[in-house]
Amino acid sequence: MKWAILGASNVAATRVLPALRECGQTAAVVLSGDAARAEDYRRTHDIESATGDLRDAVGGDVQAAYISSTNDKHFDHAMAAIDAGLHVLCEKPLSFDVTQAQKMVDAAAAAGVVFATNHHLRTHPVHRAARKLLAEGAIGDLLSVRVSNAILLRQALRGWRLDGVGGGVVLDLAVHDIDTLRFVTGMEPTTVTAVGVCQGLSEGPADAVMTSGVLGTSTLFSLHDAYTVPGAVTGFEIHGTTGTLVAGDCMRPDPTGTLRIVANGQDTNVPLETVDNLYAPGIRAFVDAVRGDGEPVATGHDGLRSVTAALAVLQSIDEGRAVRL
Repeated sequence: MKWAILGASNVAATRVLPALRECGQTAAVVLSGDAARAEDYRRTHDIESATGDLRDAVGGDVQAAYISSTNDKHFDHAMAAIDAGLHVLCEKPLSFDVTQAQKMVDAAAAAGVVFATNHHLRTHPVHRAARKLLAEGAIGDLLSVRVSNAILLRQALRGWRLDGVGGGVVLDLAVHDIDTLRFVTGMEPTTVTAVGVCQGLSEGPADAVMTSGVLGTSTLFSLHDAYTVPGAVTGFEIHGTTGTLVAGDCMRPDPTGTLRIVANGQDTNVPLETVDNLYAPGIRAFVDAVRGDGEPVATGHDGLRSVTAALAVLQSIDEGRAVRL
């Protein structure tokens, strides 16, 4: 398929364009609000054409759109692509507004096009192995989950993520944590309580957040998301009635990491499949779904659920109270 790249972004350049090409796809056009930037991006990344006009980008003979513009543009770009009959792969969060996110999902369904969310961690071998073990009952009934996604944000990325256009650490990192909770455990968050602070990178929204909450009726969870922590190891622990899963170095865009199961007095490394690129499996599943074979790795509904919970986290921070979903 020919793709429109809506947003001349770093993630498109370093992750998604290589994955598209690995999967035999063609980047036909790139859109940027700055036409000169679009042309420079086109030359640098060997894309067929460039434009500063959204209508031009979704017109012509393109069949799919990948949206990685700044978060405030996701809704308009997605709706334009859907109106043009394109299949859509959208970066998280789908929108700053739950109603808009729902409209995106509904519009795609009405148009009969595939609409997916780029929650790339669902293809991570650690996450997939943990999901399988939980489904098999390897650690009994779930008691709690603890996710650590604290990093030191690279200088090159300290732009729109730190202002109102990006939504801060919650809509960048916590939204991935929430999808990880849903994907790995198969459970939905039902209550969130969060506190957020600014620890030096931003004057707002928060660049460091702690969230606690409930999955289902009685499984506890906690999330630590920050842009301010050097040297931290990302990962998660899942505690059950008969054991614990310990996942390390597995919340970033690379297929690194380990998984251990601690049960019956033993601490055992779990064998993991080999994956070279976390984004390519998602592209393949998306292309298969367009052909009528299966679903994307993360659907539009999955993106709707993750952003709904992430926005509840922001609401909890703003209002100083628990928020029920």
